[in-house]
Amino acid sequence: MAADAHAPTASEYIVHHLQHLQNIKQKSIIDFSVVNLDSVAVSVILGVLGLFVMWLAARTATSGVPGRFQAAVEMLVEMVDNQAKANIHNAQSRKFIAPLALTVFVWIFLMNAMDLLPVDLLPVLWQGATGDSHAYLRVVPTADLSTTLGLSSAVLILCFVYSIKIKGMGGWAHELVTAPFGTSKNPVFALILGVVNLLMQIIEYVAKTVSHGMRLFGNMYAGELVFMLIALMGGAAAMSLSGVLLPVGHIIAGSIWAIFHILIITLQAFIFMMLTLIYLGQAHEAH
Repeated sequence: MAADAHAPTASEYIVHHLQHLQNIKQKSIIDFSVVNLDSVAVSVILGVLGLFVMWLAARTATSGVPGRFQAAVEMLVEMVDNQAKANIHNAQSRKFIAPLALTVFVWIFLMNAMDLLPVDLLPVLWQGATGDSHAYLRVVPTADLSTTLGLSSAVLILCFVYSIKIKGMGGWAHELVTAPFGTSKNPVFALILGVVNLLMQIIEYVAKTVSHGMRLFGNMYAGELVFMLIALMGGAAAMSLSGVLLPVGHIIAGSIWAIFHILIITLQAFIFMMLTLIYLGQAHEAH
């Protein structure tokens, strides 16, 4: 952050870095007119970048001995395809779902990887470009709950689409009121079970969607906070040291966490992709 009349406290520093660049000032906790412009812009840019990388891999692919880039992309595509075959048994559906899963993995990995950039790098550049020392900018879209719940809601909509496509509207409607407790020949009991089954189905869909988005958000938000704390404190190992040793401890602590965080960002992208495949696979199955 640019220097102000006084240096920000630890609390002010973290609060500032947790604020989004928004289209309007938020008036309440729940305000659907507010758009986090930074999350939208960064996610779109990274989506385009991911598409370009995949296009470049396809464009430069050869039938001979592959280079390292082609081999890495081929391994990734094969991994996703194997997981799609294990969860989606409908070959026709896999023509869309397998590329979708690949897109989800690459896109979320790139969004997660923004956490590896120095905490103040892009915000300071943005403040310099706008001339506003208090301008907000968060660069990790998956640390924004609206992004992760948006992604999980898109998966929910696809589950509805495939449930209707595979089972028909009547078959899916019948499943909603008969699973998981079945039905009864008695009209009264059938009505009661139908209501209970429908409520259970609604709870299941809501729980899967919320947990799907919250899992990714929670892990990336926590990782973002750790990077902020390292930026503030210079690393736990250097807390009692001074002078030149403080920035050295900061670099060591930041490097160790960044190396460990590479595993986290990859694992979270893989988990989100796998849950997408599992939920879409369940949409193909009859209960």
